[in-house]
Amino acid sequence: MKPYYDHDGITIFNAQCEDVLPSIDPATVDLLLTDPPYGIKLSTTYKSNGRGRGKGRHAWEARDHVAVAGDDVPFDPAPLLAYKRAVLFGANNYTDRLPPSQSWIVWDRVSDGHHTADAELAWTNLGGTVRTFRHMWTGYRRKSEIGFHVHPTQKPVALMRWIIDKHTKPGDLVLDPYMGSGPVAQACHELGRRYVGIELVEDYCAVAVTRLRQQILDFGGAA
Repeated sequence: MKPYYDHDGITIFNAQCEDVLPSIDPATVDLLLTDPPYGIKLSTTYKSNGRGRGKGRHAWEARDHVAVAGDDVPFDPAPLLAYKRAVLFGANNYTDRLPPSQSWIVWDRVSDGHHTADAELAWTNLGGTVRTFRHMWTGYRRKSEIGFHVHPTQKPVALMRWIIDKHTKPGDLVLDPYMGSGPVAQACHELGRRYVGIELVEDYCAVAVTRLRQQILDFGGAA
């Protein structure tokens, strides 16, 4: 399958992950890091409104109430468990289909507790105990990427950079079967890791490539 983008160690496929994963040997992947759809029937999608806010920034607005692709059925993580080192966000929604683990990641969103969850959880098989990353990300109160919100379940680049920096080394290969708008790709590019991402929605692939090319600045850092 021809990649949508392939440059400087970053490879992106616009495809169903089921069509690409069989061609990737799990033994060649140093870390699987992804935020899959997990059946909560999210109802917001986004489009460009044509009013950019400077280089590397995009203004986006809510559009039709359309379910996120692949999010209308229960998620089966079984194919991803073939990878020896994995981080799966949203796993508290499908723990009954995962092996027991004490090695969870907690992203503390520093939320006001009214409109968004206080934290988000990721299951890992990396060993060790629970680890917490604190990074404000609630509505317009954000520590980084202020004004840039493209995907309904978008995660901060800073969060992904923190995980990748702790659990890989330069030159390692990171696999992201549910890429979204590309925060893992951006983090890998910044840290000198190789990356393979897969995303079904072409608009999100285009956003990820734009982010890589324009090097959006993360003013907040990875506190």
